[in-house]
Amino acid sequence: MTHIKSLEQLTSKKDELKSNLSRLDDPNNPEKKVQIKVAMATCGIASGARTTMDFLTAELSKRNIPSVVTQTGCMGYCYAEPTIEVKLPGKEAVIFGYVDTGRADEIIEKYIKTGELTEGVIPRNYDTID
Repeated sequence: MTHIKSLEQLTSKKDELKSNLSRLDDPNNPEKKVQIKVAMATCGIASGARTTMDFLTAELSKRNIPSVVTQTGCMGYCYAEPTIEVKLPGKEAVIFGYVDTGRADEIIEKYIKTGELTEGVIPRNYDTID
């Protein structure tokens, strides 16, 4: 953890957090953005889901990919944590398991940018409620 030692550092950190917060909960046209849900129940958190969520939020912002990243409860795939659900605009949601930062980077580069499925897809066993 870094210590903030000046007003400039504090302002910079505030701007960074504000940007990340808007990515986490942005109600403006979510259907036109990549929507990612990160399973953050106890098993997900214990498996590193917080790190995965932080990575996705930061990287999608850096790469200027319009997206909304949110956390959700258990998706029922405890054996494959951390798990994420990715919904591209106009497509069905896809669940990915064992998503560490390396796999998250691959999902961004292959699936989100080009639509190419990557390793780790889990068949969905539930329906999303609108």
